[in-house]
Amino acid sequence: MELDSVCVIREGAREYCIYPLDRLMTVLGKKWTLFVIAVLGNIERMRFNEIHSELRFVSSRTLTDRLKELETLGLVRREAFAEIPPRVEYRLTQRGQEMRRVLIPLLSWAMDFETSGAQR
Repeated sequence: MELDSVCVIREGAREYCIYPLDRLMTVLGKKWTLFVIAVLGNIERMRFNEIHSELRFVSSRTLTDRLKELETLGLVRREAFAEIPPRVEYRLTQRGQEMRRVLIPLLSWAMDFETSGAQR
């Protein structure tokens, strides 16, 4: 069996390659990443300390790492303002907002699985 043939999800006449998910899942699968996306999606723009106060159990270093990773993927935008004191705001990009919306059906399924799926 060829590796490529098992890395495809078929739905009707369409085929979806799972390879593009690899890099994204590496970041999304890290602890706190989905929490950062949730918080940034609930409030349009936030400063680092505002995010940190919402996610009070995450270390500053981990939060910094997650924000950088999400920025590298193009899901979060970091905007620095030339002010004294310096001000930096974070927000989801259009792609980040789209991904957040796509996560909702998956989250709904996961909640159902947690409550009843394991017994089926």
